[in-house]
Amino acid sequence: MKKRKSLLKKTLLSCLMACSLSSALAEGINIIPQPVRLEQQAGSFRLTSSAVIGYQAGLKEHAEYLQQVLSQSTGWDFRLVEGKNQGDIRLALSPDKAQGKAEGYQLDVKPGRIVLYGTDKGGVFYGIQTLLQLFPAEIYSSQRQKGVDWTAPAVSVFDAPERPWRGMMLDVARYFFDKEFVKKYIDMMAMYKLNKLQFHLIDDSGWRLEIKKYPRLTEIGAWAGPDTHRLGGYYTQEDIKELIAYGQLRNVEIIPEIEFPAHMLSAVAAYPWLSCTGLQHEVPVQHFISRDLLCVGKESSYQFLSDVLDETVSLFPSHYINIGGDEAVYDRWKECPKCQEVMKREGLTKASDLQGYLTNVVADMMKKKDRTVVGWEEIIQRGKVNHPVVALMWHNVGDTIQATKTGHKAILTPATHMYLDFPESGTPGEIKAAGWMPPISVEKCYSMEVNDYSPESTVLGVQGCFWSDQFIHGTVLQELPLLNENRSENYAEYLTFPRLLAVSEVAWSKMSRRDYKDFSNRLSHHYARLDYKGCNYRVPEPQIVSMKEQADGKLEFTLAPSVAGAEIVYTTDGRYPNIHSPRYTGPVTVDNKSDFHAMTLVTDRHYSLPIYFAPDYSAYKQYGTFTAEWKPLQIQTVMTPWRFECTGKISGNGTYEVTFIRTKGQNNLKLGTLQLLKREEKLAEVVQSGTASEAAPAVTYRFKVDAFEAGTPFFVEVQACGEGGNETSGLVFIKKVED
Repeated sequence: MKKRKSLLKKTLLSCLMACSLSSALAEGINIIPQPVRLEQQAGSFRLTSSAVIGYQAGLKEHAEYLQQVLSQSTGWDFRLVEGKNQGDIRLALSPDKAQGKAEGYQLDVKPGRIVLYGTDKGGVFYGIQTLLQLFPAEIYSSQRQKGVDWTAPAVSVFDAPERPWRGMMLDVARYFFDKEFVKKYIDMMAMYKLNKLQFHLIDDSGWRLEIKKYPRLTEIGAWAGPDTHRLGGYYTQEDIKELIAYGQLRNVEIIPEIEFPAHMLSAVAAYPWLSCTGLQHEVPVQHFISRDLLCVGKESSYQFLSDVLDETVSLFPSHYINIGGDEAVYDRWKECPKCQEVMKREGLTKASDLQGYLTNVVADMMKKKDRTVVGWEEIIQRGKVNHPVVALMWHNVGDTIQATKTGHKAILTPATHMYLDFPESGTPGEIKAAGWMPPISVEKCYSMEVNDYSPESTVLGVQGCFWSDQFIHGTVLQELPLLNENRSENYAEYLTFPRLLAVSEVAWSKMSRRDYKDFSNRLSHHYARLDYKGCNYRVPEPQIVSMKEQADGKLEFTLAPSVAGAEIVYTTDGRYPNIHSPRYTGPVTVDNKSDFHAMTLVTDRHYSLPIYFAPDYSAYKQYGTFTAEWKPLQIQTVMTPWRFECTGKISGNGTYEVTFIRTKGQNNLKLGTLQLLKREEKLAEVVQSGTASEAAPAVTYRFKVDAFEAGTPFFVEVQACGEGGNETSGLVFIKKVED
C-alpha cells in the first residue's frame, strides 16, 4: 500500500545510487530483451538541445512520450513537428517493416538522424524503448543530469516479438497498491516490452474494484481490520479509466481478474447471500483460502456475476476477462441442497463439475460481449467447458496437452519458474517471501522451456506472477501509515527485479536464441538504468570466477562484479562483510571456504547478501531435504513442545517422513508426539516416542497430508527434551515418500 513520499528524497536517493554505477559502465550495447537482429555501424548519434522530434500523423502521443523522457533528463525542451520525413528523430508507421509482424519495428540510428518505423503503434513504442537503452543510463532520470555525453551508437535494429502474450500478474487484492504504484509497474513492464497486465483485483482479503450497483463491495469488502489498524483500499472507476489510458500508450493491455467461485470472501463479507450458508464473515487480516464459495444454486448469484461483469467489461476494453477459478474446495457445494439440485438437474456426478457448469454460464455471457474467458488451469480441469478459453498453467506446463485436446489456449506461468513472490535464494538473511516451493534464481527463471510460437500454437505466451499475500502472513512487512512509508512497494520491486527482465527475454525471444551467460552480462549493465528509474531491486551477489585449492591446502577466490561499476567488499574471518570491509581488488586466499564472504556494494544503503556456502548434507540424502537443526539452547530437560517451520518441504498432498538425526553432544534427544500444523490448524498427529542416541541416531515419523494449501506456512511441533541434560545437537530432514 503506497504511502505518499517525498519526491525530493526519492529522487536524490535514486540519483546517488545510479551515479555510482553509470560512470563506470563498460562500453557496449546491452539491450533487453535481445533484438532479433542488431548490426552496429560506424559512428554515433549525438543528441543536442536543438534536436527536433518528427512524427507521422497519429503518433503525436508517442512523440510527446519520447519528448518527456528526453527532456526531463537532459533539461532541454525538444521541439515536435508533424511530418513523416521531418526531424532529427523520426517516428513513423510502416506495416511492411519487421516483416509485417505485430509489435515489430525497424530502428536505424545514424550519426545525423534516427528513423524508427513500427508495424503498428506498439512497434513504435517498443522501438522507442530500444532507442532509450542505447543512450546512457542517465536518460531515465526524472531530474536533469549535467555533464553527460548524450550519444547513442549507430545501429540498425530489426525486431519483433516471438509471442503475442508477454505478461505479468500484479496482485493488488491480498494487499493493496495504489494507482501511482500500478502506473510505475506498468512503466517498468513497458520498458522491457511486456504487454499484458493481469490485474488481480479480487481475493478473500480484498475487493478492489468499484462496482456501482453493489457499493458494499468496496464499503465493506475493500477493508480489513479495525480502524486503528485498517488495511485496504480500492480503485474508483475513474482510477481504472486513468490506468487503462496510461497502459494503452505503453502498449500494456490491462486484463481484469474477477475471481470466483473461490477466493471471494471479501464479496461474501459484503453480501452474505452470495454464499451457500448465508453466514456473515469479516474480511480477513491474515491470509488463508476460504472454504466459502459462490453458491451456484441461487439465481441471485448469477445475477450478481452478470451485473459485476457488465460493469467490468464496460470499463476494460481488453478482449479478455479473467475469472480466476483456482483452489476451490467443494465441501460447501456438497452440503448445499440448492447446489445439489443443480447437479441433479444438469446430470453432474461430482461437485467439482459444478465449476465447469458455472464457467460455461459465464463464458456464454462473455461471448455475447465479444470477450474471451481466461482463468487458472482449473477452469479446464473441472468439467467440460464448451467455449474456447485461455488457461494459465501454474502447476505443470505439461498440462497444456489437455488444453490442446479440448480446443483451448494456454499461458505458461509455472510456479516453479515464474512466481516472483518466491525468493531468489535460500541464503540466510534473504527477505521474507513465499516458501512453499524452492527459491527461483534469475537463471532458473530464464531457463524456463517454451516452444516457438505459431498461429496454430496452443501456448500464446509467458507470464510472471507477483502475489502479495506475504504482507498478510504476520505483520512484519506491513507499513506503519503514520510514518509515510513505502515498504510494500520496495518489497514488491525487490522481488520483481531483476527477474522481470528474465521474464521479458523468455517471452520475447525464441528459446534457441537464449544464452544465460550473455543475458547475465547484459543484465549487469541494467542496474544503473533501474536506479535512474527509481526502481528498487535485489542486488546480486558477486560472481565466483574460480575457487582454486593451493599447494598448502588453502583456497584462492577470484571474483567478478555482477553489477557493472559496483564495488565488492569481503571478509576472511567467517563474519559477514559490511560497508567498511576491505574492497576486493584481486584474488583472495583463505584457510577454509567457510571463512570467506563477499558482497556487492552499489551504495552504502544498497548492497547484496554475501556469498554463502550451504552446508553439505549429501551424507543424509536418503532422509530427504534438510529442514531444521537443534542445538543445546533450544532443548529443555523436560518434555516441551519444539516447533520449527517446514514451509516448502510440505509441497502437496501425500505421505511424508520426518527424521531427527543426532549428530553430537553428550546427551540423547528424547522425542514424543509430533504434529503437523498449517498455521495453527492441526493437519496430522503421530503418537509415538523414540530416542535419538549415539547408537541409534535417527528417529523417523510418518504422516499423511490431505489438505495442502499453497502459499500457507507449515510447522512441525514435537515433544522433545534432552536425556540427562541438553548437550545435544542434530538435524531434521523431511521426505515425501508417496503422492
